[in-house]
Amino acid sequence: MDVFEAIKKRFSCRRYKTQPVEEEKLIQILEAARLAPSAHNAQDWKFVVVIIVAVALDPEYVLSSEVPGYALNLAIAVDHMTLAATALGLATCWIGAFDQQEVKRILEIPEKYKVVALLPLGYPAQPEGKKLRKSLEEIVCWEKF
Repeated sequence: MDVFEAIKKRFSCRRYKTQPVEEEKLIQILEAARLAPSAHNAQDWKFVVVIIVAVALDPEYVLSSEVPGYALNLAIAVDHMTLAATALGLATCWIGAFDQQEVKRILEIPEKYKVVALLPLGYPAQPEGKKLRKSLEEIVCWEKF
């Protein structure tokens, strides 16, 4: 599956089969995150595999653009994982609404780090959802805002 097909096919899956994910596929997905770019190629992240938990190791780092570096870096890495998973016949769902302190407590993540996203991963037990997206004309400006 090429990257454009994976982008079109990826959806937020909320029901998974009990079929375990093969270790080989899991390693490929984690490798996709490892290969993702990051500011200064610092790769200030860890991924805890239970569901995949993306953790920023330097949550204080802010880019010169005033954007939190960890948010941008981990968004790229997690998106690489979602596309790799799709290409391997698996499904994912970005989860950004969770209890930061509870996840840290359960997974014994040091307080100085920040959990950025949870990413369930598995074989889908639901059909692909229909994607409703705005047209390019609604989201793209040419030359000026």
